[in-house]
Amino acid sequence: MSSKELDVILKRFESPDEVRVMEKGKFELVHIGGMTIGRATYEPGWKWSEHVGPTVGATRCHVEHVGLVLSGAATAAFDDGRVVELHAGELFHIPPIPHDSWVIGDEPYVSLHFLGAERYAKSERK
Repeated sequence: MSSKELDVILKRFESPDEVRVMEKGKFELVHIGGMTIGRATYEPGWKWSEHVGPTVGATRCHVEHVGLVLSGAATAAFDDGRVVELHAGELFHIPPIPHDSWVIGDEPYVSLHFLGAERYAKSERK
């Protein structure tokens, strides 16, 4: 192994590699160790179908997510009628089926995304 392969890499979300900004929120991305990790920060009143969907050309999110809620709460609602709430401290897996999401309550929602971050809130229009 080369010395470059043995280097320890430290990064912080305060200096992300990319930021995807939307009304009432942002999604920060950090590339590290062959992974892309995202941090979502949404203000009260944020809703995927209103604040992300129009910019990516979709009415529902189709991205699979695995993450951890750091603070606040949000709802994930699926087209089949299932509705779940995500609260601080909970790990979550959202399957890659059509879903909407929105912030619950009066405090910002913050979560880390370990799977799906590279595709989230990214326009797939050609």
